[in-house]
Amino acid sequence: MSQPPLVSRDPLHTLTDINVDDLLDAAGLPWLRRTPLRRLFRPPALRFAQLALGFDGRVGAQGLAAGSAWLLKRMTAGLELSGVHQVPPSGPLLVLANHPGMTDTVALLTALAARPDLRVMAGDRPFLRALPQVARSLILLPEGGGGHLPVLRAAVAHLKQGGALLTFPAGSIEPDPATFGARQALASLQRWSDSTALLARRVPQVRWLVALVSNVVSAQTQRHPLTWLRRSAPDKEKLAAALQVALPRYHRMTARVDFGALQDAGEGDAASLHAAMLAQAQQLIECLPRHDAADAGAPHGATAGDGWRMVHR
Repeated sequence: MSQPPLVSRDPLHTLTDINVDDLLDAAGLPWLRRTPLRRLFRPPALRFAQLALGFDGRVGAQGLAAGSAWLLKRMTAGLELSGVHQVPPSGPLLVLANHPGMTDTVALLTALAARPDLRVMAGDRPFLRALPQVARSLILLPEGGGGHLPVLRAAVAHLKQGGALLTFPAGSIEPDPATFGARQALASLQRWSDSTALLARRVPQVRWLVALVSNVVSAQTQRHPLTWLRRSAPDKEKLAAALQVALPRYHRMTARVDFGALQDAGEGDAASLHAAMLAQAQQLIECLPRHDAADAGAPHGATAGDGWRMVHR
């Protein structure tokens, strides 16, 4: 079962504080949390908190896909979809996706509009629990590796009821295939857990497909001078992601979601099913059109929302 959302008299204040802490962690400056200097990080944290609350409100009023489309329009220059016709409108469905971060989840939720019954397996984060409407559609995975049995039961029950489930088998952030290249994206498949195949085996009638998200991580932010504050590559990438959220000039990416072929789980063993899932993910990565190294997809100088469009390939 998912944990209850955070309760606060002032959700905007709660979300802003969470965002400030996330920015300080990304910058490698957690020691500033209890100093007056944290105020320097408050303006971008407040802007994103306001955006997140707008997203949550629209999810409550219009549904997960419509709310996600609203947020995506404010964070990207557009969305390209390929193979979305593979998504069945009903029946138990397991969607496996890579996890490059940034707008990947809202891009997927927008692309999966045909499934209003969609639930998402996600890591338990204070930010997510501070969004009560969004949290209703989440199955939160506890930190530390314990307490996964209730999560498994909730996921199986949802599928057996004919619902759709979105999961991220890597369990952590992966390289964006368009930004970091196919080689790094293919290497990240080694981290995909076989637990998704084991889950599918609990619901024999389930069907599955792989979704590949790309072009959501800005190549420009990876080269931002502030990233030199961090030494390791993962820390640099984490700070670059925080900058992409905080600075509207980086909201010019045209996100892309490619769906593989719809498959029946069949009756083979979990190892064979896991191998088939990896093979489909590999094929999607290898067939992904190459992007320019620069952030393409929007006219120079465009801002998020200007001429935003969804394109079906």
